[in-house]
Amino acid sequence: MTLHKTIKDQIKEALRAKDTIRLDTLRGLNALALNEMMTNNIAGDFLADDKVMALIKRSVKQHKDSIEQFEKGGRTDLVSKEKAELIILESFMPAMMSYDEVKIVVRTRVDALKSQGNFDPKATGKVVGMLIKEFAGKADGNMVKQAVDELVK
Repeated sequence: MTLHKTIKDQIKEALRAKDTIRLDTLRGLNALALNEMMTNNIAGDFLADDKVMALIKRSVKQHKDSIEQFEKGGRTDLVSKEKAELIILESFMPAMMSYDEVKIVVRTRVDALKSQGNFDPKATGKVVGMLIKEFAGKADGNMVKQAVDELVK
C-alpha cells in the first residue's frame, strides 16, 4: 500500500470519527500530493512514496516554523493547533535515530575517512553534508553536525 493511499484511507476514518484536526491535516497532505501530481503531469491515482515523504517533511518543517513564530507572538491557541497537526504529520515519518546511534555511524565514517587519508578537520561541512545524505531523513541534521563537531575536537 502506498503512503498516498494510506493518507486517503485515513481521511475516510477521520471523517467517520469526526476528528476535525486529523481530517484537516490529512486533507492538506492529500491536496499537496494532488497538486504535485498535476504540476509534474504524473499519471495515476497515487503519488510515489518518496515524493509524498518529501511533502510530509516540508510540512513538518513549516509547522515547526509556525509554532516558533506563534510562540513568539503569544498565540497559544494557534500553537496548540499546529502542535496537534505536527504530531499527525510526524506519525508518517520514519523513526528518527537517537543521538547515540548517530554518533556511532558518524564515528565509523570519520574513522574510515581518516584511515584513507581523506579527512580534513577544517572541512567538516563536507563530512556533515555527506552524512546527512546518508541518513536520508532518519536523523536530524543538527544532531549529525553536533556529532561530527564533537568527534573532531
